Amino acid sequence: MSGWQPLPEGLPPEVRHFVEQLRLLKDDTGLSLVALGARTAYSKSSWQRYLNAVQPPPRQAVVALCRVAGLAGADAERHAVRWELAVQAWPRPAAEPERPPGAGEYEDDPTLPWWDRPEQEPAPRPHGRLLLYAVLLLLVLLLVTVGGAVVLG
Repeated sequence: MSGWQPLPEGLPPEVRHFVEQLRLLKDDTGLSLVALGARTAYSKSSWQRYLNAVQPPPRQAVVALCRVAGLAGADAERHAVRWELAVQAWPRPAAEPERPPGAGEYEDDPTLPWWDRPEQEPAPRPHGRLLLYAVLLLLVLLLVTVGGAVVLG
């Protein structure tokens, strides 16, 4: 693996193996990180984070790299399995001490990594019920109009 900076010490073996395989796959494409970014939906800086084990890549990034490298079938599936094992073993950042609710936290922080985001319940859809009532009212109005036209001739 020429030209790559050493991976951080203490990485779990699954993560180390996965990132090393991604690096080999990227090297096999012959593309620079800029060119790889242009052929996938992920930027040069994102690929730098993924290939230096700073952050786990999304599954779709691995799929995109496999596609660019010309892998399909069982070969691509091996990378998907490695990804699953690596993401499960990926080191989590140290937990910060808990703060009381509303103490300056921003819950929808877009810079928060996906693996640290709290599970969110779907937002209620207040307009759904209103739309249903509007459609029902329109149907009743249509029936009254048609019924009135039939009765009054």
